[in-house]
Amino acid sequence: ILLKADRPARMERITAALLAEPERAGELLVRQSAGWLQVRPLTQDRPTWVEIDLEALAGNVRQVQEIIGPQVAICAVLKADGYGHGAGSVARTVLNNGARMVAVACLAEAVVLRRAAIDAPILVLGYTPAWQARDTVRHDVIATVYDLDVARALSQAAADMNRPARVHIKVDSGMARLGLLPADVAPFVRELMALPGLAVEGIFTHFSAADSAAPEHRAHSAAQLATFRRVLDELRGQGVSIPLVHAANSAALLNWPASRFDMVRPGIALYGLAPSPDTPLPAGFRPVLSWKTQVAQVKTLPPGAPISYGNTFVTQRATRVAVAPVGYADGFRRGPAHWGHVLVRGQAAPIIGRVAMDQTMLDVTDIPGVRQGDEVVLIGRQGAAELTVEQVAQRLGTIGYEVVAEILARVPRVI
Repeated sequence: ILLKADRPARMERITAALLAEPERAGELLVRQSAGWLQVRPLTQDRPTWVEIDLEALAGNVRQVQEIIGPQVAICAVLKADGYGHGAGSVARTVLNNGARMVAVACLAEAVVLRRAAIDAPILVLGYTPAWQARDTVRHDVIATVYDLDVARALSQAAADMNRPARVHIKVDSGMARLGLLPADVAPFVRELMALPGLAVEGIFTHFSAADSAAPEHRAHSAAQLATFRRVLDELRGQGVSIPLVHAANSAALLNWPASRFDMVRPGIALYGLAPSPDTPLPAGFRPVLSWKTQVAQVKTLPPGAPISYGNTFVTQRATRVAVAPVGYADGFRRGPAHWGHVLVRGQAAPIIGRVAMDQTMLDVTDIPGVRQGDEVVLIGRQGAAELTVEQVAQRLGTIGYEVVAEILARVPRVI
């Protein structure tokens, strides 16, 4: 059998797995030593990269389906380039593992997926201005509607292009973000249904505090759910039947089973990250993203040496400093707080001085043997040590969503 592929495919591992006696790989094949098995060939242009574990992503999708049951559909939320994970590869993986639809924030994100040959239904959750109506219809993208002017523009585009304009109706049940107030839904739907060329395929709302265990937040979530149900009942009473009803984000599908309706819209849970401290993920979910770089230089500085811009850190002892080629232009936060530490050789390496645009300095005095080329883990596992998105978010005073979504596009994603 002839096996051919490029170097990153790790054909030595694939060949070993195909042997009739895989345990003999060490004697029969090349590059089977412990050292070679630890080598990770990289093809990106920078020694700073994000690793995406698509197997973990696939498993997370299947976990969600087990939780909600086979009768409820999954609409995977891929906003902000798949929460920083790479929307194209994420879309293919979630759709191959049970998701029936994907959702994005705007038409531009949907077009990126269409150009990546994603032919599944794509829902734009955010604002679609009237002047984007023709492109929305042309790319067969589902628009969220709550405004008749936009709906009329979509209807006209459908007539001009001789194809339906697909829409979902957004209800503001108590978040005060996009959507119709409950009393306005029924009159809006009557006018919407009268417009030619529109395919009204869904109706949905969004929770503002479904991830919180605070009594006042649980009461608000219950009130939102009850409000949305009243809207649905009013529409049914007027003989209006809309195929897809959806409300639950990751937190709601876990905490509020009654909110699952026909479809759920998991986002953060698909990426193996907890919606909040009050809403941990069940066992079996795995983080999808790791963020790594390499040591670019190691130098020893005497006591009294200033480090980085502003001389905000001055060494108090002879200090071995490792320079890592990552900075705030990559999404590695500078302030008002930074990561605090990263992992080098399985140990915590404190960040010293200000994080620069492209470089960060680490104190590796107490970590023996650090040298140029050593792996530096910003998010993920290294040996027995782990630095999680949740830990980073706590340090930065933010949420895990922001940590991963802020990793900039110039950081290559490696699958």
